[in-house]
Amino acid sequence: MKFIDLHCDTLMQAVKDDVVDLFELQDSMLDIKRMKKGGASTEFFAIFFPPLKDGLIELGGKKFNDEDYFNLLYTCYKNTMERGKDYIAEAMNAGDIVKNESEGKMSGILTFEDGRLVDSLDKMKKYYDMGIRLITLTWNGENCFGFPCSKDADAMSKGLKPFGKEAIEYMNELGILIDVSHLSDGGFWDVAEISKYPFVASHSNCRSLSPHQRNLTDEMIKKMAERGGVSGINFAPGFLDPNASFEADSTLELLSLHLRKMIDIGGEDFPALGSDLDGIGGNLEVGCISKMSMIFDRLKADGVSERVIEKIAYKNAFRVIKESMK
Repeated sequence: MKFIDLHCDTLMQAVKDDVVDLFELQDSMLDIKRMKKGGASTEFFAIFFPPLKDGLIELGGKKFNDEDYFNLLYTCYKNTMERGKDYIAEAMNAGDIVKNESEGKMSGILTFEDGRLVDSLDKMKKYYDMGIRLITLTWNGENCFGFPCSKDADAMSKGLKPFGKEAIEYMNELGILIDVSHLSDGGFWDVAEISKYPFVASHSNCRSLSPHQRNLTDEMIKKMAERGGVSGINFAPGFLDPNASFEADSTLELLSLHLRKMIDIGGEDFPALGSDLDGIGGNLEVGCISKMSMIFDRLKADGVSERVIEKIAYKNAFRVIKESMK
């Protein structure tokens, strides 16, 4: 069954390992050859910005400013599309995905995780023109858009900054998909009020099943579903486990439980896939992109129909791409 995965961190992993493309990797959870083997249609490749130390990113024993780091990961992505051109091509919208599929190719979509580099509308347009089609507004720190999720109730209630609110409107105008994974609860509700188009939580689970602040409350799931959005299930143990423990196992049982909870709360058009592969660790029952079909088999065994499994795997995410990306 073909699938769309809304989030991976393999570009960062490759650069950390001094690898110039993602065609075939030894020490990662995902590469182009294994995507093909697993039946992937589309992968969202994140340019994730790690936290700064003295104004620099430290990765693989090297230090970079944000611009140089971006250029390294961007070049790795472009190299991947060139070397893997018989397997995969860039996609800027749903039409590109359909075109690539008709040619027997998978699609790559480029994203930002932590939008701190996008601190003006001019920069937003610049990165849009370079192919960025989704922005995870924050990571674990405050930035120009707003504030991250937090265990502190006061911090968690903070909403978008003035630039963040302006940026949401401009992202709608351009056709950049808005991603609320990592965003504060207050920021989430601002996005829900401002955005004219469906938005996503690219790699978040159910807070009622795993009480980590990174997960979505039932009220958030209902609101996103009302707006036509989706959440991609995250494979990390701490976002699945009932005690939010990262020492726990990430199992097919828990993945299925969270997906079925999303259906119960948000309906069958809400859940999608957002693996977070190469951005997570621990004991993962599905720790490689080529094993994605194991989730579909487990859902079927748990009584989910083939029709709904196809929505989770592909159709829900594709619908949002079609409605929100240009």
